[in-house]
Amino acid sequence: MKQKHWAIFTANTSHKEELIDAFFEGPLPKGFDELKNLQGALLSKLAVARFIDIEDRHGSKVITSGTAQSLKSMSSGEQKKALLKHILSSQPDFIVLDNPFDNLDTTAQEDLKLTLEEVSARTPMVQLLSRRTDLLPFANTFAKLEGNDIVFADSADALSNQQEKELFKNDVPKPISAYEIEGNTLIELKGVGVTYSEKPILKDINWHIKKGEFWELRGRNGSGKTTILSMITGENPKGYGQELYIFGRKKGTGESVWEIKKRIGYFTPSMTDKFTGYHSVSHMIISGFYDSVGLYINPTEAQLRLAKEWLTLIGLWGMKDALFHDLSMGQKRLIMCARAMIKHPPLLILDEPTAGLDDDSAALFVGLVNKFATQSNTTVIFVSHRKEPGLEAELIYQLEKSETGSTGEVLTS
Repeated sequence: MKQKHWAIFTANTSHKEELIDAFFEGPLPKGFDELKNLQGALLSKLAVARFIDIEDRHGSKVITSGTAQSLKSMSSGEQKKALLKHILSSQPDFIVLDNPFDNLDTTAQEDLKLTLEEVSARTPMVQLLSRRTDLLPFANTFAKLEGNDIVFADSADALSNQQEKELFKNDVPKPISAYEIEGNTLIELKGVGVTYSEKPILKDINWHIKKGEFWELRGRNGSGKTTILSMITGENPKGYGQELYIFGRKKGTGESVWEIKKRIGYFTPSMTDKFTGYHSVSHMIISGFYDSVGLYINPTEAQLRLAKEWLTLIGLWGMKDALFHDLSMGQKRLIMCARAMIKHPPLLILDEPTAGLDDDSAALFVGLVNKFATQSNTTVIFVSHRKEPGLEAELIYQLEKSETGSTGEVLTS
């Protein structure tokens, strides 16, 4: 009898967490009778985070025992590979795959697909996916998660999430005040190299970033993208003593991390996990002025007017008093992106901003970022492992991984 494998398409309004809980804690959803009384395992970013927390709190390695490297220090691809190895060693009856290809480079995705295809011959799998291009080739039972309801269909094509959506009509709102940066250069790395515990990460990196440019930063998992970004934001001490210039000043010449950060808008999906308080949508946007987690002072009239303009732009003015906590994932990302841009910072860094979004929401997000790049003086650096359709970056900085450290090359899109 042919092994059954499910593919469940999710949107950003799907109650995915409740569905995952049902697979492991019960009761099983309708349509999955074959998994009754079976023991499953979960491959997801959440599962990785749980093992990292165990390492941090107890100092014990669960899935990386026998290696010198901690789970936390691994790239996303290495983490998922380690987790899958741990899962397979326990020989589960079935495996739930929660967006398994998010944050993985093309090579890592292909490696994971081959491994999963091999395992699929003997182990049923349930794939939860938000992007159509991630569909596993051996999936043979298809459904869509609409809120809490699972709707089955005869084929994947019958479950398309994609719709024609009207992108943002209004212009990007003007800032209350502008930043003054001397010269045309914003960031410059000259021959920068980084080594961790005698392991070369970056080698002779030369990257010249000018005002108003739109960059895409590419590279395989573990190629050093996060290391470069953390040096630019001032969080990584590896920048000291090197030819690294941030907003016209050489790193280590007396600037504070706060002076650097206030000129940078930054967003990565993990940030939304930190905003667990009950703040209104309007206040979340305005908190971008203060780089705070929520708003704790009374906003000015000018800030309230600007928040209205931003919320109107992204189509969420009608939800200004709603709680950020209650929004869908796609809505939260749009809010966080607007929050990062409300001051029109000289530099906007978007680190894997579309990870986990469905096709519609990702298209909206990319459209908003394109608008920033064309209607503001802000320099944009967009980091993603997948080639996002419609992204209009003018320049690409490509990291090529090697045993002696990653090198960089400037490409035109």
